Amino acid sequence: MRISTTRSALLAGAVAVTLSATALPAAFAAPSATAVISEVYGGGGNSGATLTRDFIELANAGSAAYGLDGLSVQYLPGAPSAGSLWQVSALTGSVAPGGRYLVAEAAGAGGTVALPAPDTTGNVAMSATSGTVALVSGTAPLTCKTAADCAADTRIVDLVGYGTAVVREGSGPAKGTSATASVARAASLADTDDNAADLTAAAPSPVNAAGETAGGGEDPGDPGNPTEPGTVRIHDIQGTTRVSALDGKAVTGVPGVVTAVRASGSRGFWMQDTAPDADPRTGEGVFVYTGSTAPAVQVGDSVLVSGTVDEYYPSSTAQSVTEITAPRVTVVSSGNALPAPVVLDAKAVPGKYVPSAGGGSIDALPLEPSTYALDLYESLEGSRVQIADTRVTGATTKYHEVWVTVEPRQNPTRRGGTLYASYTDQNSGRIKVMSLDPAAPVPTANVGDVLAGTTSGVLDYDSYGGYNLQATALGEVVDHHLRREVTRKQKGKELAVATYNVENLDALDDQAKFDTLAEGVAVNLSSPDIVSLEEIQDDNGAVDDGTVGSEATLKRFTDAIVAAGGPRYSWRYVAPQDKQDGGEPGGNIRNVFLFNPERVDFVDRPGGDATTPAEAVKTRKGVTLSVSPGRIAPADAAWDDSRKPLVGEFRFHGRSVFVIGNHFASKGGDQPLHGRYQEPVRSSETKRVQQAQEVNTFVKSLLAADKSARVVVLGDLNDFAFSPAVGALTDGKVLKPLITTLPENEQYSYVYEGNSQTLDHILTSPGVRRFDYDVVHINAEFADQASDHDPQIVRVDVNAPAHGHGHH
Repeated sequence: MRISTTRSALLAGAVAVTLSATALPAAFAAPSATAVISEVYGGGGNSGATLTRDFIELANAGSAAYGLDGLSVQYLPGAPSAGSLWQVSALTGSVAPGGRYLVAEAAGAGGTVALPAPDTTGNVAMSATSGTVALVSGTAPLTCKTAADCAADTRIVDLVGYGTAVVREGSGPAKGTSATASVARAASLADTDDNAADLTAAAPSPVNAAGETAGGGEDPGDPGNPTEPGTVRIHDIQGTTRVSALDGKAVTGVPGVVTAVRASGSRGFWMQDTAPDADPRTGEGVFVYTGSTAPAVQVGDSVLVSGTVDEYYPSSTAQSVTEITAPRVTVVSSGNALPAPVVLDAKAVPGKYVPSAGGGSIDALPLEPSTYALDLYESLEGSRVQIADTRVTGATTKYHEVWVTVEPRQNPTRRGGTLYASYTDQNSGRIKVMSLDPAAPVPTANVGDVLAGTTSGVLDYDSYGGYNLQATALGEVVDHHLRREVTRKQKGKELAVATYNVENLDALDDQAKFDTLAEGVAVNLSSPDIVSLEEIQDDNGAVDDGTVGSEATLKRFTDAIVAAGGPRYSWRYVAPQDKQDGGEPGGNIRNVFLFNPERVDFVDRPGGDATTPAEAVKTRKGVTLSVSPGRIAPADAAWDDSRKPLVGEFRFHGRSVFVIGNHFASKGGDQPLHGRYQEPVRSSETKRVQQAQEVNTFVKSLLAADKSARVVVLGDLNDFAFSPAVGALTDGKVLKPLITTLPENEQYSYVYEGNSQTLDHILTSPGVRRFDYDVVHINAEFADQASDHDPQIVRVDVNAPAHGHGHH
């Protein structure tokens, strides 16, 4: 198996560890007389390597068997970046006293000799030259990125850094690793907690629990090129579950016809058996991964392929792709007819999306392709498929990908998309389409357009959206002339308040971005009185030099609005402390209010800064703010490394209006809808619920001082109307989410993976008795977009009588 975030990784590695059933050492600062990592090899499958894959070997210097259930080995790149993650290989079983335990890791395209039969198989692509391997009590990924931090983590039983690894024990990492050299402990398995002293480089020598060495266990197959098919067929490899029963095993002479070739990126080819079995669960297509070597086959070639079966995981939470790696290919004949493609349409694709494993892995569940869409797609992984006349539900991206639906009646939106209606009602007909021919990419299309005629190719899977059609023949886009919306102008007595995520705007951006965003405000939003902006960065964007002000950015933006025919806006914001608000590193992202001083007054109350909380102050005339502009509970842990809400007090037609601009924590880190864990865990939700509770508490404090206070809460909440976060925000019915007042097929402002959904919101307090609300679709459904979010606007009658009512 392999887990990787880059398909070009060819590196592989091996680790050996000594284990004991005695208590784990408190930290690797104390040398271990029992559990150690005895050998690490990251060159498997590399050019020049003999072994075809990486390995980690564990050893036990103790006198009793050492249990491994619940433990893991984990890998970190030698020079970890902010985005580097520890990759986990879970362990089971035990190691005998004085014995070994072999963890096979990623395979590459090179090498000719297989490992001995591994005791467990991971999928980590390790570097041949530099990295860190840890033996860990538990399977949760480590988070440490320095030697000192890792030394303080009591879960680490032993650790080996090699090459130039930053994270290592003692005076330095073990030296001398390469495509042909591992680092290993002496036969005594002595551990002084100094990697440079304890491990030396030599030819890799993996040993499994049975005492077998390389070439002595797992059959590497015929190193030559067979001319007759072997006993294994593709459907035997694919099997009846997501993970092959032959994972890690060698296969010889697997027959198939080449159906498609990928000559760049993650190189290889797809082949398909022309003599399928009768079981709809067992796939007939498979990807043959050639790594850095361009495949020497053509579509229509009849081939026999020998190699190693491997489950490739594009990420730790993705499903796997079954592949044959380190292949040896014999071309038997050319110009053969291809198997007919399977037609994917509303009749073929089930309405149910995926089975449940109670939050666990669905890898081992028997496939039910007639019941679940993801099971059907899995059963067709690597096979030829065809779609026809599909509606576009996600516009063409900069990566030349487009989302379509083969279930046109599934939750359609008014403008041609597919609505994401609830966690339990997934849209099973969504498929991503991309072209295998770089010279003929997917054409530009907007939501509602139609990919007309037939599009055919092979069904693949990646971590960026799941199952996708790698097209060898593309249909043509029929333009349905989607137009950007223009909302009506507010009436004289209406206060117009809008929210707009302007996607990391800073003064270094191109003028074209400013102009397009400005037109959105001046023309499409018809110049609101107040605009709450999200993702305004400091004046030099990602440059990390301590700059926190946004004056130049806002000057350029407001100038562009005037040039687009809008008013001369003023602005207010609270500058963040440097590097304390998350977002793009160095960007110092923040929320900002623009307002038209010809229509509305901002009530300035001094003292608001990055660390001072705004509070509600009860007066004889109602409620006011202690500081304006200000921030809500900026010291609370809910806002750690996240944007703090901006609150401001405005006056319109003699009435006070309180506006709270928000940008809650992102959904990064959540498990994907299409992943192997079902139902997916939304780990980022916890922080947004905490943030929502803070804002809810603040709104309640305003209403406690004046129950008729007019409060508008708005911004990018990074969550859905049906989410626990929005539920926490509205707790006690102090806020009404206006998105739910629209017809259901209009309840969206964002499109992700072909799903039309809502992350942006406007909510109002009971004191806002009459309103007119609109989502203005100008970005999310279009291939050409200034931001990935659509703005929203509410027009409020601040003098509406108590018996008034909301409308839209």
